[in-house]
Amino acid sequence: MLHCGVVRREARAETRRHHLLTTARTLFVEHGFHQTGIAQIARASGIKVGQIYRDFAGKEEIIAAICEADVASWLEEDVLAAAVAAGDVKGIRAWLDRFASYDEPLDECRMMAEIIAEAGRNERIAKANQVIDARMRASLTAALSALSSRPADENLTLAVDFILALGIGILMRRVMRPDMDVTALGSRIGTIIDKAIENLA
Repeated sequence: MLHCGVVRREARAETRRHHLLTTARTLFVEHGFHQTGIAQIARASGIKVGQIYRDFAGKEEIIAAICEADVASWLEEDVLAAAVAAGDVKGIRAWLDRFASYDEPLDECRMMAEIIAEAGRNERIAKANQVIDARMRASLTAALSALSSRPADENLTLAVDFILALGIGILMRRVMRPDMDVTALGSRIGTIIDKAIENLA
């Protein structure tokens, strides 16, 4: 019976944290990080300030948790790992397409742009971003190594940086031009990525 009570409390805590992160994300997109305080998040979420600080050490930890959830959902490391393990070339290439199309909702692009900007001002956010960057680089390295059948080297590292730069560029262009035809641009960038992979062979 005691175990059931603990499980219920943990489930309620997880639900509360998810609600808080969803609310904070909306406020960050609408107002930016600097214009959004813990008190504002508390009012919008209906969660008391004291409880927020029991769940998160501060606003930076909320931002880091949002980043962690986003990268886990978008990167799909398990999907890539399964494709690499199976030698599924089409599956690996399909996984790579996310860096060429980045057709996430516009609010997601704005959120990522806000995080990138904040990383240049805030050391704690920068460190959280470095962890995320390392995960993306590791996944891209695994994908490109599997497609080119070569160990990681200087050229492969350059290809990883190149693909990440293209992906971030699409994201920023979407923020600046919300009406942009992502499909057409993604197709062109996909061709460029294919050429980069060929050059690794």
